[in-house]
Amino acid sequence: MFENLALGFAAFGDPYVWLGLLVGALAGYLIGAIPGLGPSLGVALLIPFTYGMDPVVAIVMLVALYAAAEYGGAITAVLINTPGTAAAVATAWDGYPLTRQGKAGIALNLSIIGSGIGILVSSMLLVVTAIPLSELALNFGPGEYFALAVVGLSLVSGLSEGSVLKGAIAMGLGLALATVGLDTQTGIPRFAYNPEFFEGFPLVPVLLGLYALSEVLFMLEDGPTQKIKSQPITGILAVPFSVYWKLRGHLVRSSLLGYVIGVIPGAGASIASFMSYIIAKKTSKEPEKFGKGSYEGLVASETANNAAVSGAMAPLLALGIPGSATTAVLIGALMIQGIQPGPLLFTRNPEIPYSIFASLFIGVPVMIVIGLAGARLWAQVANIPRPAIAAIVATICLIGAYASSNSIFPVFIMTAFGIIGYVLRKAKIPLAPIILALVLGDMMETNFRRAMVISRGSYDIFYTHPLTLVLLVVAVLAFVVPLVNDLRARRRA
Repeated sequence: MFENLALGFAAFGDPYVWLGLLVGALAGYLIGAIPGLGPSLGVALLIPFTYGMDPVVAIVMLVALYAAAEYGGAITAVLINTPGTAAAVATAWDGYPLTRQGKAGIALNLSIIGSGIGILVSSMLLVVTAIPLSELALNFGPGEYFALAVVGLSLVSGLSEGSVLKGAIAMGLGLALATVGLDTQTGIPRFAYNPEFFEGFPLVPVLLGLYALSEVLFMLEDGPTQKIKSQPITGILAVPFSVYWKLRGHLVRSSLLGYVIGVIPGAGASIASFMSYIIAKKTSKEPEKFGKGSYEGLVASETANNAAVSGAMAPLLALGIPGSATTAVLIGALMIQGIQPGPLLFTRNPEIPYSIFASLFIGVPVMIVIGLAGARLWAQVANIPRPAIAAIVATICLIGAYASSNSIFPVFIMTAFGIIGYVLRKAKIPLAPIILALVLGDMMETNFRRAMVISRGSYDIFYTHPLTLVLLVVAVLAFVVPLVNDLRARRRA
């Protein structure tokens, strides 16, 4: 393991890898600081610019953007009470009151350092846990892989925001889209009335449409929004080490909690942030300060939501299952580079996962420096008029979709999915399960059919193998339990 980890750090001997890290971090801060965008959209927008890049440079850049954008949402949450991402909502509860007290610099310092510690601790856990997970998965057969894909889909549909039923609808839509194209065993076209669809729906235009173009439509619908002027930033470097020493318990606990929650497919940074905040308040000696400018609440939220970034990478790298909506987009980025995520990734392309590990360790001090040095600049990003942002994002979408295959067809696909994404979001149907089902659908179908061939058409293979049976039971529970809880909550209401 240490030899391969050294291989990952050696990749940073290439100046282009450093450039990718810096570009990703800067873009992540900018995107994260713009309310309404976020890491998923940021990664989707950056994918078209990775065409022709070395895979290591491309993945390091995208992971750096993911981590930086997850923190970037805290900047506007602290300064103008407008979270740039959903995971930064809890950050605003104590960050903005600190700003109103004239402690904006201290609040930013706490959030930036807390984020860095969260990523650092969770990256250590990622290195320790990802490899054993992948080694375990190397023993999987077609039945186990099918069950694993079902687990990923059930967790995502069950943990989607809003009702479980809407998550299931989104998952079903994604699975239906995954059936389009040539049958992998017979070569017969399925729902492919045009040769352009023989390879299925192109992933990049679908991503750009669902996430980016749908957001543009919402921006146009909202029109110009009223600007909120932030308070002056002072004392950005004035937080002594003693403050962090007093907060050490919250920093460690939130890092561990964020990583564990991040590993659960579909949970994500938002749940990690809220849970960490609640636990911090319950264990605090001064719970009355929460919501009024508590250092503990601010650190707990930001540390956990950034620790969830590394947590979401664990199932992605080790099992090929996205841990969050953003890692689902990252799977698409890997596949575009000709790399299949999963247990064989550590043997076929070891430079990819170990470069990601190294980038997380190296990227922490880089992002802390960029965050502290550019705090005043990032604060001004929120003042960019929404119509201007909409125009920029729409232009990138059009260029990216066209560049994906140098034809106009992907532009039509992107436009169609932009409208679909807008309608689904209006109906409060989450988009993440669609992407995950589209990505995992092929894995599930292929391994199901392989398992049936091996068992000569008998379904015994799914319940006579202990691991397959356990995974399928977990999948059923992951879907049924949230559904039952949702029904109980409706009856009480």
